[in-house]
Amino acid sequence: MSFKSNESNSSSFSSSIPLEVDEVVGCLRRRWGVTYDLKLLIKRDRIYLQMMWGFVEQQSFPLDEQTYRENLNRTLEIINRAGQSDFVRKWLENVQAKPRLGRAITLPLPIDQRMSEFVL
Repeated sequence: MSFKSNESNSSSFSSSIPLEVDEVVGCLRRRWGVTYDLKLLIKRDRIYLQMMWGFVEQQSFPLDEQTYRENLNRTLEIINRAGQSDFVRKWLENVQAKPRLGRAITLPLPIDQRMSEFVL
């Protein structure tokens, strides 16, 4: 499942342009030369997006590219539905850190009404 921007409706909604798998993969490869794994972490009453140290091009990475893209699409679907795509997009484009073995880069996502449905 992929989200497409509908510009004719964009003026009637305050949500941001959805993130798409190809956009995120392109950004990761452009910035770091590899396709890092992105995961959502729910801890207590917070949600975090983590850029993991594992990447698709790594021989020991446990997923093939298609499975990685399917998992990334599910993650992006939550981010998009929560209206956090612009926030995540800016972070991906500007974060200075790079994941290191055993240490992910973490982005705390703002909790609002839409995001709170994912936190128990």
